[in-house]
Amino acid sequence: MGHNWVAMHRTGSPGLAALGGLIALAAALGIGRFVYTPILPAMIEGLGLGRSGAGLIASANFLGYLAGALLSARPKLAADRRSWLLLALVVSAGTTAAMGLVASLPSFLLLRCIGGGASAFVLVFASAIVLERLPKCRPGLSALHFAGVGVGIAASAVLVAVLLLRGGGSWRSLWLGSGLLSLVGTGAVAVLIRTDAGLPGQVRPTFRQPTKPALRRLIAAYGLFGFGYVITATFLVAMVRGLPSIRPLEPAIWVVFGLAAVPSVALWSWAAARLGEPAAFALACMVEAVGVLASVAWPTEAGVIVAATLVGGTFMGLTARGLVWARALSPDDPRRVLALMTSAFGLGQILGPLFAGLVAERLGSFAVPSAAAVVALLGAAGLVLKRDS
Repeated sequence: MGHNWVAMHRTGSPGLAALGGLIALAAALGIGRFVYTPILPAMIEGLGLGRSGAGLIASANFLGYLAGALLSARPKLAADRRSWLLLALVVSAGTTAAMGLVASLPSFLLLRCIGGGASAFVLVFASAIVLERLPKCRPGLSALHFAGVGVGIAASAVLVAVLLLRGGGSWRSLWLGSGLLSLVGTGAVAVLIRTDAGLPGQVRPTFRQPTKPALRRLIAAYGLFGFGYVITATFLVAMVRGLPSIRPLEPAIWVVFGLAAVPSVALWSWAAARLGEPAAFALACMVEAVGVLASVAWPTEAGVIVAATLVGGTFMGLTARGLVWARALSPDDPRRVLALMTSAFGLGQILGPLFAGLVAERLGSFAVPSAAAVVALLGAAGLVLKRDS
């Protein structure tokens, strides 16, 4: 009993680990990755940035995300996951702040690419560390961990709105403030996740290459989901600013998106427990498709609120359930499986903003890219519902 208590004190309780994971995902993903969306309209006005350039910057971040996911799968990096996690958090905060210190497209591309790689490292290593520590009888703690992305989105949206409303903050100050907020979160993670050791009695499994057809289909569906959600997630605030009738919603719409994301993991975990993973994943894809469609087919205040709520309320649920489901289909080295899923997701995210920016600049709207996103999401739903013959 005494030995177990000392080990628990050293490693930290599952609750503290989940809270540390929440803050890590909030800092590197909720802020590091997604703060670009509410800052983008100010960059477009301040720099004369076109839609294709905006899409290119977003895709650079997701290219880095893909590279980071692939690199994080290297066996040599498994030795000290906590150190890699903290280093990635520092890099994410630094590159976020540095966006406010440069003004050229090549500099933006480089910083967002590096920041994307760092965010993938954080997702893979934080999830591997935290999920390994959580008892199977406490599924709510995994929902707490993944809720970090929504918390970070909401926190950064409030920060951006306050800076814009109170001081007329420039796009530079928005990046600097966001980087500082991420750095504060990094310090909290260092305190809460004190070691990489699992809880007493846990053994890290060995890795076997996943061969199950269901897992392969899930990986493909995860890539389609990455493409399907990211167009709305990248350009939603810019869409709102571009329509005078709903422009007053700009400071609030990203807050709505983030707040909808906070409970989404718990909601879709509940759905998966009752419907099964395939049905819950497919249903979430279809709900998200409705949200994506609403963003362009219903250009009113009600329409964009529905879009923000449905996309915000599904994308992290899908992200988390996909990772949890993949681990269940291949219960070996979680870091490697998480990296494979994240790589597919990253590829979809690279293609989405690049495609959307180029097409929207040529056609003058995001209607066609959003329609393509709807098709991708419905395709993802079909893949996971397919049964082995």
